[in-house]
Amino acid sequence: VAYIFARRLAAPIRIFADAAERLGRDPRAEPLALTGPREIRSAVGAFNEMQGRLRRYVEDRTAMMGAIAHDLRTPLTRLRFRIEGVPEDQRAKMSSDIDQMEEMISAALNFVRDTTRPGERTPLELSSLLESLCDEMAETGHATEVESGEKVVLEGDPMALRRLFSNLLENAVKFGGRARTRVFRDETHAVVEIEDDGPGIPPADSEKVFEPFYRREPSRSRQTGGIGLGLAVVRSIARGHGGDVALVNRAGGGLTARVQLPL
Repeated sequence: VAYIFARRLAAPIRIFADAAERLGRDPRAEPLALTGPREIRSAVGAFNEMQGRLRRYVEDRTAMMGAIAHDLRTPLTRLRFRIEGVPEDQRAKMSSDIDQMEEMISAALNFVRDTTRPGERTPLELSSLLESLCDEMAETGHATEVESGEKVVLEGDPMALRRLFSNLLENAVKFGGRARTRVFRDETHAVVEIEDDGPGIPPADSEKVFEPFYRREPSRSRQTGGIGLGLAVVRSIARGHGGDVALVNRAGGGLTARVQLPL
């Protein structure tokens, strides 16, 4: 009798724990149902209100970022017209700076658009997804390979996860010459590791590289440094699925990008 009574007392706690974990994976998750005793309904109402406030906070900040990026295009257009009367040698440098700023603004708008547009989550087999991406890159002459392993299925947004792994594979090929991928299970998580043969990164930069617009490569060129949003998008997608991503230097040289996603 005591066991049954304890289970009934602990049931609301389990429900809150599940809801908190679901909120971490998807801020747009459905609110909890208002059922049970008055005290439980009060706690559920407070939890639902907190979830709504968090969602509105994120949406408001994201919308503000998009609006600022959009509004910056107007003065840049005026600047482009005004430099027409500048001497040719100065005009080329100014035009290059404006092009770089417009490129950054476009990247910021794309980032905001992708983070505010939730995709439908469906069962997804990770090994097949990685094999498809590696095959596409191999067709264009890139050195990629996928180690054969177990089939791992999880619920995810196919387009978002495709972009996540595509960004990591492109980085591995660009900075490390080749990409080796493997997929396996780690208790309650699916793990994807993408290795390259590049120089790696200093440990002090292992977290900074995930910040928007931060790049160790000082160039703003698409062919070299890029804009600096690729890894920010990767982490945003991984955390949006309740997981995370980390970059680890290998002992023998090279870098490993390790993605964990809950099963």
